[in-house]
Amino acid sequence: MSEERKPLDALASGAMLVLCLIWSFQQILLKATANDMAPIFQIGLRSGVACVLVALLVLVRTHKLAFTEGAWKPGLMAGLLFALEYLLLGESLRFTSAAHVVVFLYTAPVFAALGLHILLPSERLARLQWVGIGLAVAGIAITFLGPASMDGADLGRMLIGDLMALAAGALWGFTTVLIRSTRLSAVPPSEALLYQLFSAFVILMVAAVVTGQTDIHWSGLLGASLVFQSVVVAFLSFLVWFWLLRNYQASRLGVFSFATPLFGVLFGAFLLGEAIEPRFVMGALLVLMGITLVSAYSWISQLRRRRA
Repeated sequence: MSEERKPLDALASGAMLVLCLIWSFQQILLKATANDMAPIFQIGLRSGVACVLVALLVLVRTHKLAFTEGAWKPGLMAGLLFALEYLLLGESLRFTSAAHVVVFLYTAPVFAALGLHILLPSERLARLQWVGIGLAVAGIAITFLGPASMDGADLGRMLIGDLMALAAGALWGFTTVLIRSTRLSAVPPSEALLYQLFSAFVILMVAAVVTGQTDIHWSGLLGASLVFQSVVVAFLSFLVWFWLLRNYQASRLGVFSFATPLFGVLFGAFLLGEAIEPRFVMGALLVLMGITLVSAYSWISQLRRRRA
């Protein structure tokens, strides 16, 4: 199957850049509309809408909504991890900047690589990938130091948010490990997505109700955010991503892993007016370098062999 997948072409590269823009912009919109509707409420609602859209798409294509035998247990576990990831993501935006959230969330490839290294012999980390993990850890440590000008209370809130976002990244990575190491690796992508979207809808809506985060102050920006989150992010972007994974080499797609947090930092600065501290920039660059080495190792190795 992997031999049939194509190297990157202009279509795939353009699609990946658009996906990175979309994925980075979702945190910006969640942060910008947090006063109108709590992030976890938005994410829960968008997951429910996207779940219905994916189910309808499957019904249109196959005329039935069937689930693979024996996959429901890991499917529900993946859904739980997915829901907890977005619960932490939504809560982190209440404490820290969108730029910090997007950088820490996209440490997921590092956690996925570590988990797969432990569980699957075919996924052993190479020396260059260990270097990437070391760079990412160093970048996280530098970023956690925070700006020197911040007082104790604000720094404490920021660290809480940063830790939540990092934990969300870890849960995303562990979800990848679960999918790769169980029967979920053999199920159609739409089925795996349905497990995750349904679980996120139920858990996040319950969490929003329990924590009293169900107030809605309608505005044009909130309406646009809900449409964007539900249709573009949770439905269309994931379908395009799965199509890319089926048709192109995953190692080449991993080259773009740095782009989403980079766009997120830039959007946070220009659209939300978030300050970009030198220490955060230094740490974020190390994180981006690290996840690129981990995610794009196969492609980097191929380039090195060609030049040798």
